Amino acid sequence: MRLILTLVAALLAAGTASAERLTLERLYADPALSGPGVRALKVSPDGARVTFLRARQDDQYQMDLWEYNMKDKTTRRLVDSKVLVPVENLSDAEKALRERARTAALKGIISYSWSPDGKQLLVPIAGNLYLVDLSKPDSARLVASGSVIDPKISPKGKYVSFVRDQNLFVIDLATGKERQLTTDGKGTVHNGEAEFVAQEEMHQFTGYYWAPDDSAIAFRWYDEAQVPVARRFEIYADRTDVVEQRYPAAGDKNAIVGLKIVSPSGGEIRDVDLGANKDIYLVRADWSKDAKSLFFQRQSRDQKTLELVAVDAATLAQRPVLTETSKTWTTISDDLRFLEGGKGFIWSSERTGRNHLYLYGMDGKLKHPISKGEWGFDDVLAVDEKAGKVFVSSNKDAVYDKQVYELKLDGSTADKPKRITQADGWHDAAFSKHGEVFVDTWSDPANPPQVAIRRPDGSLVSWLDENKVNESHPYFKYKPDLLPVEFGSMKAKDGQTLYYSMIKPYKFDASKKYPVYLSTYGGPHSQHVTRRWDGGQFDQYMAQQGYVVFRLDNRGSSRRERVFTDAIYRNLGKVEVEDQLTGIDWLGAQPYVDAKRIGVYGWSYGGFMTLRLLSQGSDKIAAGVSGAPVTDWGLYDTHYTEQFMDRPSDNPDGYKQSNVFYHVDGLKSKLLLIHGMADDNVLFTNTTKMIDALVNRGVQFELMTYPGAKHGVSNRLAKRHVQTYIDAFFRKNLHPESN
Repeated sequence: MRLILTLVAALLAAGTASAERLTLERLYADPALSGPGVRALKVSPDGARVTFLRARQDDQYQMDLWEYNMKDKTTRRLVDSKVLVPVENLSDAEKALRERARTAALKGIISYSWSPDGKQLLVPIAGNLYLVDLSKPDSARLVASGSVIDPKISPKGKYVSFVRDQNLFVIDLATGKERQLTTDGKGTVHNGEAEFVAQEEMHQFTGYYWAPDDSAIAFRWYDEAQVPVARRFEIYADRTDVVEQRYPAAGDKNAIVGLKIVSPSGGEIRDVDLGANKDIYLVRADWSKDAKSLFFQRQSRDQKTLELVAVDAATLAQRPVLTETSKTWTTISDDLRFLEGGKGFIWSSERTGRNHLYLYGMDGKLKHPISKGEWGFDDVLAVDEKAGKVFVSSNKDAVYDKQVYELKLDGSTADKPKRITQADGWHDAAFSKHGEVFVDTWSDPANPPQVAIRRPDGSLVSWLDENKVNESHPYFKYKPDLLPVEFGSMKAKDGQTLYYSMIKPYKFDASKKYPVYLSTYGGPHSQHVTRRWDGGQFDQYMAQQGYVVFRLDNRGSSRRERVFTDAIYRNLGKVEVEDQLTGIDWLGAQPYVDAKRIGVYGWSYGGFMTLRLLSQGSDKIAAGVSGAPVTDWGLYDTHYTEQFMDRPSDNPDGYKQSNVFYHVDGLKSKLLLIHGMADDNVLFTNTTKMIDALVNRGVQFELMTYPGAKHGVSNRLAKRHVQTYIDAFFRKNLHPESN
């Protein structure tokens, strides 16, 4: 049975200004259509403030640091990024880190951290490091400079730490003295940093970990000398740089990784034994509450085994704690939480086919499940030991939603979590340290993000940014034409449920037939069909141009059960294409769809999907836009590719059938290829190989490349140009009616 849930756009009150249609120029102009927006929300350690980054009114990509005072309910800007650093000059290391963290488009203050007493903030900007006293924020103190990355205040507040020139440093805040803790960082050797695949695929944006009592720092050491060099050209408008990047493609050797411990006062650096097999992934490291034990997570090269190992900080003696195994791949998580007084730890596992929480003793013996049943959670948000509660996010009640739920630590509510957030849609939550309050950022397709401070029962404390679309809001004059988003479901070939979203065209007339703009991603670790605000509003724009706008999450997409995600194992693209074609067949059967005017767009994995869909479904798809596509999985990095495909030597037929070139003879539709000419993630070689394959087959196509652009094409003018080109391409090939 097909479930249809229609979200009707909210009507504005009578007497509002006349509506205006969206334009591509307005999508990328200031101020942002979503409103001021906030990011990096944090509750201060003393619970007195909520801090956040907010874009400037005149530049939606320039971030300043703000605070909301919980006592007097006032909001003020703490640090003006342009006053602190008028002109930014970023190091190559900082640029690379931002590219991995998907913040390359942002300027100003990108991150910050609290001191443990809640009186100071550590603010990095453009390679410099400032300490901001809350009592006099206008007098920010420069504490370090010179290409500083990954700065932190130690847990007890005695030190500031950071990485510079591939070595680890600390500053004693009592004396102001800077100390270099490692000295061998140079060339291919790095200290306190995460290697490329750890940043890109394991979400490890830090490479060192403070003991909770400030007594020691555990840090990653790696040497990438054995990683093959990908010699590539970064083509800019006025120059060409030859870059020799250590890039481990599928089947290649990875960096050799180590884990070490050092005192912040310097002295001996001690090596933690990661095992005889050096061809492993160090995926996480954490300290116990009493700082007596360091725990690390070790994943096998084939990613079918994940081990948690405890190390005695004094003697370095080790003991295995627990092991997860899978016939496909084990999933890395950030859900390890240690309880006070050695009472145990919380651990997440997908061993039942759903992601659930478990309570273990420090000896590694399972006490009981904290959650169970036919649902799964996304993340652990907070643990309130005093109240015996764990707060998690989940899509338990609607696959395309995100809500906050409460579970009991004792397992008594394992199969019946209590829902805390109530409004349907998408809730991103940032809790205080022990769960006393949380900041709730909510949106749905009709409402841009609204930020509220709430108690752990979900009740409202105060609005931080209600962001109502009233006369002063940037979206006010466009909202009358905001089109409703419909959500529904259909069945895959194996009977599993696939969810979709759809926007019908402006001034929809059921007696007419419309072209389709199908947007896809299709890859693992991502969900494309979500009930939240579309910050870019490009889907709304395309619907206003006369398209049926459609998305479908195929098998392999995230936030589902393992039988759904595991379907892609060892043959990327097979079931994903099957499911998208199921969606296209369903669209073609709708009386208001012109089945001869269906177009597909995708970027990155979505670019790969577009090429595979055109190659296998040109009889059903008139045109496609493929942005930054992976065309040959042998060219993509080890951790991501081998997770789903194994090594090329172990699965040669799977690699052959997964690559675009195996199917490309079937590509007959109109095609636009797009790629940034300095992409260090999906290398430009993927597209040059595709160009060669198409030329050799006599296939005509369009090509647009962007000088200096990385994987995300983050430059605002370039992004607008991309969307303008896509709009023109589909307009030319699908001929939407002008409304």
